[in-house]
Amino acid sequence: MSEEVQHVDKRLRNLEAHLERENPILLKAVQSFRDLDKVAHRMGLLEKGDSFAMQIPWWPLISILGTFSAGKSTFINNYLGMELQRSGNQAVDDKFTVICYSEDPEPHTLPGVALDSDPRFPFYKFSHEIEAVAEGEGNRIDAYLQLKTCNSERLKGKILIDSPGFDADAQRTSTLRITDHMIDLSDLVLVFFDARHPEPGAMRDTLKHLVADTIHRADSDKFLYILNQLDTAANEDNPEDVIAAWQRALGEHGLTAGRFYTIYSPTASIPITDEKLRERYENKRDRDLSEIYDHMAQVEVSRAYRIVGSLEKTAREIENRVLPILSEALQRWRKRTLWADGIVLGLLTVLFLAITIGGDYWNGLWQWVFASTGNALLFFAILLLVIGGVHFAMRNLMGRSLRGWLRKQQERVNGRLDLVAAFRHSTRPWRSLFASKPAGWGRRTRNALATLITQADEYIQQLNDRFTNPSGEQNTAAPETSTEEQPQSSEAGPEAVETAESTETRH
Repeated sequence: MSEEVQHVDKRLRNLEAHLERENPILLKAVQSFRDLDKVAHRMGLLEKGDSFAMQIPWWPLISILGTFSAGKSTFINNYLGMELQRSGNQAVDDKFTVICYSEDPEPHTLPGVALDSDPRFPFYKFSHEIEAVAEGEGNRIDAYLQLKTCNSERLKGKILIDSPGFDADAQRTSTLRITDHMIDLSDLVLVFFDARHPEPGAMRDTLKHLVADTIHRADSDKFLYILNQLDTAANEDNPEDVIAAWQRALGEHGLTAGRFYTIYSPTASIPITDEKLRERYENKRDRDLSEIYDHMAQVEVSRAYRIVGSLEKTAREIENRVLPILSEALQRWRKRTLWADGIVLGLLTVLFLAITIGGDYWNGLWQWVFASTGNALLFFAILLLVIGGVHFAMRNLMGRSLRGWLRKQQERVNGRLDLVAAFRHSTRPWRSLFASKPAGWGRRTRNALATLITQADEYIQQLNDRFTNPSGEQNTAAPETSTEEQPQSSEAGPEAVETAESTETRH
């Protein structure tokens, strides 16, 4: 077993030790991920020293997006009960900040490499993703990411991700890539807008990415749209007009229904002089904040469904999407190779005939070939070497010619499945040119994927049994306790795995 494989196995065993205390259903899911790894390794879709289980965050994730000065940092500080994030009227932070619990009462800020190098966090090896969309930027991971620790009780068992303002900046392409990555991994996404900007129509590009590109997602229910800092409109404008303008703008981008909240900071608000208006505003704010906080408290439940859903989605994607793409790639490769073989060998044959006949070597050559058995064997051995050399050179060249097409197809599937590597695995020199199915695919693989999908369905049913009871009968399965109610919740976050990994560096 290689050192990388041993390292991944150690990580998974530490994860299993943590989940054995916290969630037995997810503990069984880790073993299913191990089985899924075996399938992907056979097909070349995953490197030997990698695991799907280490590519997804096992802790609940809450992402906070929005425009510059939309009050994201103030909201986070109010939620945590401490001044962790800088706040102000201007953009104060241009990095994505991952915030997690620490027993140390003193907050710490760690560089982006702390996230890029640690598979427990949602940006593991993300420097490669940044490099793919912005050449040369992968080495500047610290310019994009940072990790902050916090001793807030509300943060136990979950991770917050604060994003820089969404408006255009010098790193927009990379920022959008990180934003999409955050959205895909998160169990809850809070999208903030600033009520102080009365003309939301001027933000069409921002609204498109934060609204129009999210409402048709299968997981669109995890988005909460929040109009923040509404207190600024109370004394200056008709607040109902401000809210209506934003609702119209969001409606134009497809958000005709859903969770739309209006809030403002309880600690950094502008005083509302009209007592009745202030009471109405505060009641509405408190109701909306309470509902938002309730959603944030429930992310642990969403996390369990998200992880099991990722298992099922990946298993189905291998058979329903990856297999057809790789099969088509092999078909294209076979046609291109055969055509290239015919053209190149035809040209070489013409060249050979032109030289031998034109130079009057033809008769002498054949007399030499048939003069002895040894000469004949040598001639045909050279002929086979030439044909074989041409063929394998064309196999390799035509395989390279398909990499661009495969990378485009990669955008249609799970980014964790490496189609180019799987195609190389299926076109190794000892693989037949006429093999119609990718390497590693067969009845064994098909049955393994079917078993994994069945297991995922069973895990969902077991999770349902924890939280639902349609029959009304006595349910002996204790529901999963919310993070904030767990007395041992200091073990519910990355700190738990960190404790188990006593030989590794504590951040």
